[in-house]
Amino acid sequence: MQLFYEPNFDSSSQLITINAEESRHISKVLRKNIGDKILITNGSGLLAEGIIKSNHPKKCEVEVLKFEESVLPKNNLHIAIAPTKANDRFEWFLEKSTEIGIQEITPILCEHSERRIIKQERYEKVLQAAMKQSLNTFLPKLNKLTSFSEFIYSDLNNTKFIAHCEDGPKEKLSKVVAENNLIMIGPEGDFSQSEIGLALSKDFNPISLSESRLRTETAGIVACHTVNLIHSL
Repeated sequence: MQLFYEPNFDSSSQLITINAEESRHISKVLRKNIGDKILITNGSGLLAEGIIKSNHPKKCEVEVLKFEESVLPKNNLHIAIAPTKANDRFEWFLEKSTEIGIQEITPILCEHSERRIIKQERYEKVLQAAMKQSLNTFLPKLNKLTSFSEFIYSDLNNTKFIAHCEDGPKEKLSKVVAENNLIMIGPEGDFSQSEIGLALSKDFNPISLSESRLRTETAGIVACHTVNLIHSL
């Protein structure tokens, strides 16, 4: 069954009212009928199986048959990444990281950033579509665009890593993955030397993601895959 997203329900709900966008997709695009079964997630790990009681294109109603609740993965991954100049490449990162498994994303504005404005609402839609496509019940948290300095001085309780291209000692990410990981990835022009120095002074550990020099969005996917792979072994 196809998965739909409606954030406003919990395990006490007996009848779920679907938002207008998903209702239109259910009734007009997929032409679901009264009596059809569908799956709905609230994006926080709760999955509901139900029967359509009303297929109105602005307000579908679904009677709940049963719930399943997923457990949050033990490993937590937060990637802070500079949005790419080409918007489609950043959307590709958002899509694939959601499919692989990520809990939080913070777009960061760096000295060498070429994209200085993001489409927050559009990016949220990309995350939702990827969650539904992959039948995942957890929607990653997408934070607002944040300057490097604001982010670096915020309250960060993760094991902190920075992936950069400058020479110097670095550990392979696969060797140092922790349970609660924050990984910073810079823009096409890399982090500036002053940004790298500041991150190191704030206890960020320098890491290598590959022997090759990776594009920003590729580095994000490699980091995401590495963390999930290590925790699946």
